[in-house]
Amino acid sequence: MTDNVTQFSKAPNKHDDALIAEVRQIMEAEALSQTALSQLTGVGKARLSQWLNGVYKGNVAAVEESIRRWLESRQTATALEGQMPAGPEWVETPTARAVLSALSFSQMAEAVSVVYGGAGVGKTTTIARYKRQAPNVWVVTATPAVSAPGPILTRIAQTLGIRSTGAVHVVEANIIERVRETRGLLVIDEAQHLTHRALDAVRSIHDAAGIGLALVGNEIVYSQLTGGSRSVGFAQLFSRVAKRVRLSRAKDADVTALLEAWGINDKDARQLCLGIGRRPGALRGLSQTLRLASMFAAASGTNRPGVDHIRDAWQDLGGEA
Repeated sequence: MTDNVTQFSKAPNKHDDALIAEVRQIMEAEALSQTALSQLTGVGKARLSQWLNGVYKGNVAAVEESIRRWLESRQTATALEGQMPAGPEWVETPTARAVLSALSFSQMAEAVSVVYGGAGVGKTTTIARYKRQAPNVWVVTATPAVSAPGPILTRIAQTLGIRSTGAVHVVEANIIERVRETRGLLVIDEAQHLTHRALDAVRSIHDAAGIGLALVGNEIVYSQLTGGSRSVGFAQLFSRVAKRVRLSRAKDADVTALLEAWGINDKDARQLCLGIGRRPGALRGLSQTLRLASMFAAASGTNRPGVDHIRDAWQDLGGEA
C-alpha cells in the first residue's frame, strides 16, 4: 500500500511501458478486444484505449493498479486450474444412454420426448454430448426470465442465429422457416421454467416445422403435462409426447461407470462413493468431490484419491459426515 501511495504522489502520469506491452501481448494472443478487457479490469473503455496508447493524461497509477489486479487474478486462476484435475469430460452411464436414446428417437422420428427428474444425474452434459455428435441440434436453456412465449421464442431465434426482434408472430415465423425440412432437434433444457403458453408455443414450432422436440427438466415438466389443466391447455402437447424418460435418481451402475472413468479401484473408496451417489445431487456432487479429492491426493504425493481423500473432500464441500 505504501508503494502505491508513493507511486501516486511522485509520478501519477508516467506510463509503465512494460505493463502496456504485457497487456497488448495477452490481447493479441487471446483475441481479447478492448471492450472485453474493459469489462474484465473495470477500467473505462476510453481511459483504457488512451492508456494502451501511452497518451492517458489522467491518474495513470490508478489505471495500472486495476490492470495489475486483473493480471494477478489471471495468474491465480491459472495456478488453480493447474492444480484442479479436469476429470472425464463425459461418462457413458446407463442414465446417460437413456437420455441419448430419447434425444436420438426424437430427432429420427420427428417426435416429442420428455426427459424429467433426477437432479444432478448428467442430463445437461449428455445433451451437450449429443449436440456434438449429431447435426442440426439446437439446445436452448429456459430460465424464469424467459418463461413466457415471447422471451423463449426470442432465445430460440438467438440460438439459431436469426433475427430475434420484432413482433412475436414474426419471430415465430422466422424460426419455423429456419428449421423446416432440416430433420433437426430442438432441445429445451430446464423446461420446467416455461409457462403453459410458452410450452404450447414450442409445441407449435414442432408441429409447423416437423422437427424433433425434447423437453428436459425436473419433475415439474411432466406434472405440468399431466396436471389438472391438461384436458384444457395441454391436450395437443400431451398427445404428441411419444417417449417419456423418468430419471428418479442416479443408479449404482451410474456411479460405478463414473468411478471406472476416474480410475478409482479401492474397495472402501468405491463403497463411500456409492453412498455419496445415492444422495441428492448424485453424480454432480460426486464428480465435484472426486476432483477435490484428486487435489488432496496430489498434494500428498499419490496418483489416485483414496477413501480418506474422498471423505475429506466430501466434508470440505459441505457434505454430511
